[in-house]
Amino acid sequence: MDAPPLVIVDAANVVGSVPDGWWRDRRGAAERLRDRLVPYAAEGLPGVPGPLELVLVVEGAARGVASVAGVRVDAAPGSGDDRIVELVAGHPDRPRLVVTADRELRRRVAGLGAGVTGPRTVRP
Repeated sequence: MDAPPLVIVDAANVVGSVPDGWWRDRRGAAERLRDRLVPYAAEGLPGVPGPLELVLVVEGAARGVASVAGVRVDAAPGSGDDRIVELVAGHPDRPRLVVTADRELRRRVAGLGAGVTGPRTVRP
């Protein structure tokens, strides 16, 4: 059986896309995002039917957020963007989609053959 599409979410970028006070509790904001992602693991995203392998990449103050059923949390040892590029590069033989609005990150992962979509795909 083929591996499901890999969807990698740039937590810092997606959380930062809505000025809802996330900067007061970065870890809590990342946990809330993680929990909102859970249904997508089975249901899929627009244009990407489920099931999906969902990875939420966190960095900085959001490190320590735990994985939950359906969403694996990957704590970047350094730059979250660099970790996302590593994950994309590590799975060249499967569909990959990165959720971010970061232009430079979008350019880097598109160069590796991944699709890109913006934060609104996973945020109301």
